[in-house]
Amino acid sequence: MIAKWVKFQILDTERQDWTRGYDTARRYQEREGHLDVPYEHQEGAYPLGRWLSDQRRAYRARTMPSTRAEELDELGMIWDTADTAFAENLAAARAYYQEARTLAAPRHATALDKPVGQWLTNLRRPGGLGKDPERAQRRAKQLAAIDPDWNPGALGWTVDWQRHHVGLAALLEAGGKLEEILPGITYRGDDIGRWTVRQARDWARLNPEQQRRLGELGVKPAVRAQKTSARTSVKTGVEKGSDAFTRGVAALAQYIQREGKTVVGRQHVEQLPDGTFLRLGVFLSNQKSRRDRLTEDQLSALAALGLEWAV
Repeated sequence: MIAKWVKFQILDTERQDWTRGYDTARRYQEREGHLDVPYEHQEGAYPLGRWLSDQRRAYRARTMPSTRAEELDELGMIWDTADTAFAENLAAARAYYQEARTLAAPRHATALDKPVGQWLTNLRRPGGLGKDPERAQRRAKQLAAIDPDWNPGALGWTVDWQRHHVGLAALLEAGGKLEEILPGITYRGDDIGRWTVRQARDWARLNPEQQRRLGELGVKPAVRAQKTSARTSVKTGVEKGSDAFTRGVAALAQYIQREGKTVVGRQHVEQLPDGTFLRLGVFLSNQKSRRDRLTEDQLSALAALGLEWAV
């Protein structure tokens, strides 16, 4: 009975000390916004700096209960003093996420006067989270707590793709309709309309998870024009167009079918089946410059061949 009483007294005292230290740390964090506390610092008469140092020692020795570690993590505990800079940048990342809804920040992005875009770029590189596996895992967990998709490369796509996807979701959530998000519609400087058209056009190049996420937003693969002869394409798409336009579309369809791309050099000349030649590069440049004067049928014919500016 005496042994049990002594054990209870020790445990109870230890619990009280933990509670007092945690409450003091919480008040400090609420006031200062961080837990980068000097070892000699005292909150009133309480040695907070020393108490935090003791917690780090217990954590490294693996004698700290996981529940306590999680509670300190929630306060922004700096387990290693070398993590001070990381904690500061993490706060900036948190501020950026609250504004942009993603950590897929462009390199030039800043928050709280910190170059958070470049910092995140560095972290995504091999070994960017640090050489110590335990520290790297802890840092990854802290980033994932802010944005589970903070590292798009691990999911199979780019930071740029992730940022545009978030932008599309934000526009739709704000009340926009998918059919209204056309090229030129932007979100935080990114052309979401043009990006959405490209996703629908290049649907087959996306991985299943990308397709699933876009599908949830209502994006569907674009309906591609059937691969018919250039002469048939002309008849079905631009019967009402001029002879010159008809020949130009026929030449473009022939070029795309052969080369598999829509990029045409300015000086390129295409030979048609009837033996005549057409300056295809000049034709496309002229159509793009006079886009506003083309008929709906003409624009549809060009868009069906994959020209984004005709959409």
